[in-house]
Order: sequence, then C-alpha cells, then structure tokens
Amino acid sequence: MSAFAERAVRWWAAPGVAGPDGRVLSRWLFLRAVGAIYFSAFYSLVFQIRGLLGPNGLLPAGSYLEEVAKVMPGAVRFWYAPTLLWFSSGPHTLAALCWLGMIGSLLLILNCWPRAMLAIGFLLFLSFVAAAQDFSGYQSDGMLLAAGFLCLFLAPRGLRPGLGEREPPSRAASFLLQLLWFSIYFESGIAKYFGGDPSWRDFSAMNEYYQNGPLPTWIGWYAAQLPRRFQEATAFLTVATELVVVAMVFLPRIFRIVCFFFVTLLQAAIILTANYAFLNYLVLALGIFLLDDAFLLGFVPRRWRQTVGGKLNVRLSQRPWRKNWFSLRRPAIKTSEAPEPDPLSLFAPPERVGEETRSVLAANVVEADRRPLWRQAGAAAALWLEALALAWVLYATLFFLVRQISPELPLPAKPVTALEPFRVANSYGLFGRMTWARYEIEFQGSPDGVTWTAYPFRYKPQAPGEAPGIYAPYQPRFEWNLWFASLGGWRENPFVVRTEQELLENNADVLGFFRSNPFHDAPPAEVRAVVWQYWFTDRETKKSTGAWWRREFLGLYAPALARIPGGKIAVTEWPAGAVPPP
Repeated sequence: MSAFAERAVRWWAAPGVAGPDGRVLSRWLFLRAVGAIYFSAFYSLVFQIRGLLGPNGLLPAGSYLEEVAKVMPGAVRFWYAPTLLWFSSGPHTLAALCWLGMIGSLLLILNCWPRAMLAIGFLLFLSFVAAAQDFSGYQSDGMLLAAGFLCLFLAPRGLRPGLGEREPPSRAASFLLQLLWFSIYFESGIAKYFGGDPSWRDFSAMNEYYQNGPLPTWIGWYAAQLPRRFQEATAFLTVATELVVVAMVFLPRIFRIVCFFFVTLLQAAIILTANYAFLNYLVLALGIFLLDDAFLLGFVPRRWRQTVGGKLNVRLSQRPWRKNWFSLRRPAIKTSEAPEPDPLSLFAPPERVGEETRSVLAANVVEADRRPLWRQAGAAAALWLEALALAWVLYATLFFLVRQISPELPLPAKPVTALEPFRVANSYGLFGRMTWARYEIEFQGSPDGVTWTAYPFRYKPQAPGEAPGIYAPYQPRFEWNLWFASLGGWRENPFVVRTEQELLENNADVLGFFRSNPFHDAPPAEVRAVVWQYWFTDRETKKSTGAWWRREFLGLYAPALARIPGGKIAVTEWPAGAVPPP
C-alpha cells in the first residue's frame, strides 16, 4: 500500500515528462504573464496604499489588526489574518511592500529565481489583501492569489532555469491551473443562467451593460450604440461560452485549440470595453494551458525552433509544420527515436531505468538517487507536503464548483473554511446579477456651505464631456469601491464618511485619490458626498454636444460634514430619509 501511495504521489506531484503534449512553453509564457500581472497589482498600490491602509488612511491596517487581535489572541491570528503588517503597518512598511513586490515581479518576468520571486509576490500581495478589508473583496484578488499559489509548484527550481525543460510541470499544478480557468468561467455561467437574474435567460443582460459596469471605456460607448440584436447575441454567446464552450478543456487537442482562440477573442473584447483591472488579463493568461508545446513551438522564431524543440524532446517532421497545427493528434511532430517511457517508471530505482530511456527527467531522477540519504528523505518529505497541499486546494476548488451546481449536497466544509483566509480556492460568479442603473458618488467641498466645488476623480466618470478611458490592468481601488458603494447605502460603506472627514483636514494621503485638490490653500469648511445618475449619450447628442454622458443630480448620498470651533466635526445636513441619531 505504501509503495502504491508513493508511486501515486510521484505521479501526481512530481515533475512530468517533456514532449509534444507537454506544457513547458506554456508554463514559461504563463509565468512571464503572472509576473506582469503581479507588477500591475503592486504598481497600482504604490499610489494608493497609504490612503487606503496607512495610519491616516481610510481603513488603517494597524487599527484593523488591533481589533482582530482582540478577537483572536495568540498565534491563531496569523492564520486568520495572514499578513506581514502584523509587525509594522507604517507608511514606510506599506511603501516597501509595494516596491519589493514590483522588484520581485520584474525579476520573475526576467526569469530570475522564479520560485523565490513567486513566493515573495504571493506573500506580499496576501499581506495587503488580508489587511485591506473593504478594499480587497474583489474576485480578481482571489484569482491572483489562487494562481500565484499554484505557480509556486509550477515554476522550475533554480536561479536561472531557462525553459525549465529539465523539470517539466507536474500533473497536479497543470491540472489545477486548468481547473481554476474552467471554474472561473463555468461558475460564472451557473451564476448567470441559474442565479435568479432573468436578464441572462431572456438575453437582455447586455442591453445596459456597457454604461453600468464599474469603469467603462470609450470603446464601450460605441459598443452600447450597436443594435439590440447584437446585444442579445452577445449575451447568448457569453452564457454559451461559460457553460458549454469552456468544457472543451476536457476534450481532445483540436477542441482545446479552438476553445483557446474563442475565449481569447472574448477576453480581448471585454478588456477593450471595460476596465476590470487585471482580472481579464489573468483569465486570458490561464488559457495558455489549453495549448501544448507542439502547437506553441510553431510560434518560436525559425532560427531557434530546432534548438527549443530539442530541449523539449520535440522535433519537426518532414511534413509542413503550420498546416497541421489543428490536428487531433501531434501532426508534423515526432519525439526522439526511443519510445516514451511510462511516467511511473521514471521513479523506479536506477537499475530499473533502461538505457533506452532518453528523457531528461529520468536522468535527473537517477542523479537524485545518488544524493545522501538525508537529502533523499528531505526531498521525499517535500514532495509529500506538495502533494498534500495541492490535494487540499483541489478539494476546496471542487467544493466550490460542486456547491455552485448543487448547493444542498452535503460536503465537509471545515477544510475549505480553514483555507479561506489565504484565498487560494474561491467561489466565482462574475456578473451573476446585472446592474440596471449607473449611480456615481461625488465629493464636493465648500468654503461657505453655498458654493460647492467637486473633487475631480482620476478615472471614474464625472465630467459629461470627458471620454471614459482605458487603463486596466491598473486598479483604482478607491474609485472602484465607490461604484459598489453607490449600489448600497452609506451606513454599509463607512469609508465614504471617513473620506469626507479626511477631506475636511486636507489629508494628503486621501487627496492622492483625486486628480487635484481644489482647496489647496486652505481646507474647505464643509464637505458632502452627493450622488448622480449617469447614462451614455446617443450618437446624435454626442455629435452635437461632444458629451459622452448625461447625468441627473439625485441629492445627498451621505451626511454633509463641517468643521466647527474647537476642531470638532458636525453634521450639517442628512440625506433624504435618513434618521438623525438622538
């Protein structure tokens, strides 16, 4: 039984075999993409983290962690709030978190010590997410942590591993990344079609989508002008893709390749018409595992193709290469003359490895067996820990997937709950319910309570004549959260009132969220948060006025605040319907 368990663990978690069906090139490309996505996430935080989590920020991390420590004293708090900010949450620590994250991301892109750089990126981003409270509740954050964690087991070892052909991706890491990709799509499709929003079943969900999403683009304005039939067809294609097309990941090669091109075009369209930070870029990058090395080798420059193919244990045949990319099997490619060994046999003792086995991986295993016993024992223990960790993630991922399909199915939830603080397995349901109106919160200041001046945002819609931009994967978390806050009340979003308070003090960290400070000479006497409703203009209106938006003032969103003698802050006006405290 133990021998079988050992062979099963090695089959599951040990490096795989290079060849036409391998994912060595896929891994190399994906890790470069993960590095770029990590960089975009940390780069975005450089300009925001002090205003978000700093001592003078909207939701100070230090205060939050003090409250956590009261509820969870002792070492257990490090599990349920896994963040380095326990040791320090001052401005310099927050800045160091971002800069170290960017440096590690660049080194990952350059393929320098990828496992270490992935560990740094995961730990630092988790440290932010675990302490960011309302500013880290996005599904994109969970996706990046899940993918980043799996990459720790996917990446090759070494300081400069090159393609890492001597250590191909394990079955576990490759499969879990494909399962993550599938879960994102399929769970979102379930949430759309079976989630209770009838607009996805009558295919009207896209009618108002482009103008009501969190942060539209100018291309989205043009997409919104297209006929209703087009919007209905887009809704149908979205649901069909998420529920049916993505299942091609489990079908033979030709279907996976077709699926890759289909979903890539879909993600490109979403990126152009909406700003969802790095979410779509990550989903787009995950799709690379639909392609095998035999396919990707065709995109390698001709002068390097033979060399790269030799490293991957793949050679060109005499038949034309490009004509056979979509073959069901491995067209135009053959492996080395020796037959490909049984994967399990690669981990047999050295005397059982035949001379005909030319796999580089088999040679590595033979070499590994010459190490001292204590090193072999350490490597075996590490492999078992890796197998158990990935099995844990597999169970949690399948738990969420099964629960999305059959919520009442009795499954043990404790392993999933214990893993939840690390966000490495998550439930997904993107746009399960559509928003049918666009509300925008705007902060205004006044020196006298009569004349009001708006604080100009950097990214979100505000001035009707200003075109919405394209800036993803950059993520303006403050402005993003204001969109979510506009769908609810100010009591459920206390950071809005906190922003008003900090604007009364001309807090430089909070003012960094805005394009400029209209009260740079002296703080305003009063600040209020108002709400507008926005609509895209039509072609005729834009042609005649140049306006991209039209808007209507709806009134106060939150209590208006003013400074009074003694440095205190008082409420000068309550939103309509709000009941002032006694």
